[in-house]
Amino acid sequence: MNPIKTIQDYMNAGETPEILFWVGCAGSFDERAQRVSKAFASILQKAGIKFAILGTEEGCTGDPAKRAGNEFLFQMQAMQNIELLNGYGVKKMVTACPHCYNTLKNEYPSLGGNYEVIHHTQFINQLLEEGRLAIEGGPFKGKKITYHDSCYLGRANGVYEAPRMVIERLDADLVELKRCRTNGLCCGAGGAQMFKEAESGKKEVNVERTEDVLESGAAVLAVNCPFCMTMLRDGTKHFEKENEIQVLDIAELVDQSTANP
Repeated sequence: MNPIKTIQDYMNAGETPEILFWVGCAGSFDERAQRVSKAFASILQKAGIKFAILGTEEGCTGDPAKRAGNEFLFQMQAMQNIELLNGYGVKKMVTACPHCYNTLKNEYPSLGGNYEVIHHTQFINQLLEEGRLAIEGGPFKGKKITYHDSCYLGRANGVYEAPRMVIERLDADLVELKRCRTNGLCCGAGGAQMFKEAESGKKEVNVERTEDVLESGAAVLAVNCPFCMTMLRDGTKHFEKENEIQVLDIAELVDQSTANP
């Protein structure tokens, strides 16, 4: 993979990137999510997209603070990001995190941050439809794959088709979970639950969701969110099925199924 340029690199060269890849906190710092960031960057390079990242200038969107009830901290974080993005004249962003996607798309405009925000599954699907990216056979051909609708991409923003269209292009056998689309079940991490202790109850949410996955009989679970990735990987470990079920982001599925130019 070629070195990735920051938006500052483009500015210094007097150029403008086609899109800004908003990496997000998980995609930057979580070891497992970093592999998703690399896979998506690899896809962008294969498709010949001129993209930039903010690098060390990128801050948290403020989603966890807002969901936990700290509106003041959220607005502080948001305003810092908006000032930076507007200063660089950013118009179009793509992110692999539905939480970042939802916050940038729906909550920044009222604070002065108006951007075209695209989730990476939508962008990958667009690249495939435009012929800028081609899937050739690949390791998932004929495999039984199931897909988990993340809350912030699915029910919060109504994005259901793009991820499924991408999976179908892998020539895989897509098996739906019994609770999917508008009836999908949360992985258990949303609403800042990721960062707090579990409350009393009979079962963890991610364990219940993993039961749906096991019932599907799929060998691969496709996800689109770093929080879902963590929770459902933990779920497969709970049932000691981590060697039988691969939990992979859609970007990883596509990156492994597309040839280098």
